[in-house]
Amino acid sequence: MALLRGLWGVLSGLGKSGADLCAGCGTRLRSPFSFVYIPRWFSSALSSYPKKPMSSYVRFSKEKLPIFKAQNPDARNSELIKKIAELWRTLPDSEKKIYEDAYKADWQAYKEEINRIQEQLTPTQRVSLEKELIQKRSKKKSIMKKRELTLLGKPKRPRSAYNIYVAERFQEAKDGTVQLKLKSVNESWKNLSNSQKQVYIQLAEDDKNRYYNEIESWEEQMVEVGRNDLLRRKVKPQAKSTDE
Repeated sequence: MALLRGLWGVLSGLGKSGADLCAGCGTRLRSPFSFVYIPRWFSSALSSYPKKPMSSYVRFSKEKLPIFKAQNPDARNSELIKKIAELWRTLPDSEKKIYEDAYKADWQAYKEEINRIQEQLTPTQRVSLEKELIQKRSKKKSIMKKRELTLLGKPKRPRSAYNIYVAERFQEAKDGTVQLKLKSVNESWKNLSNSQKQVYIQLAEDDKNRYYNEIESWEEQMVEVGRNDLLRRKVKPQAKSTDE
């Protein structure tokens, strides 16, 4: 059923052009609203479409993280990633080359598989598939980025005073739907005195200091392993107007 729902989503994304391509060329899938045809070429092409290979460092990190985790069960991921980054930095070039060669081999296989799939499609199918892949990549980009940053141990962003209060009080709220619980917690937050809110404001400030200390250390690690693309953007000061 998950596969069928996925295919229905693909065809819905294609709109009328997708329906035109489906006519008379595949099996039927019932939606809650109508019947449409799913083209066999489309389902087989998407299911066999390969994922991009991991970089050499990500491959190394993914391989070492479970080992470091087992050796240090109480350590945070950020601490383990720091150790892995240090290990990668001191790794001999001959050992790094093993991971780099594996990445190159996977990338070559990836390109060949992409070309093989593309060659089997008609021009119309190729355009439709490319449009759908662009849509899917756009939707999944943030998810993939989040997973990568989690793997690399990026510190969690600081929470606001209100978010800390909600996390603390949500489980204590009376039984009910999530919306009712949030409404109850929100009302209780509004009724807090300034002195009561100050406790959570201070916790938020402490969490902000924690974040900035951890993110600076993490970014130093990313520079060491060549991942400058993950650094925060530095805001350039605006030039003063000559009229002032």
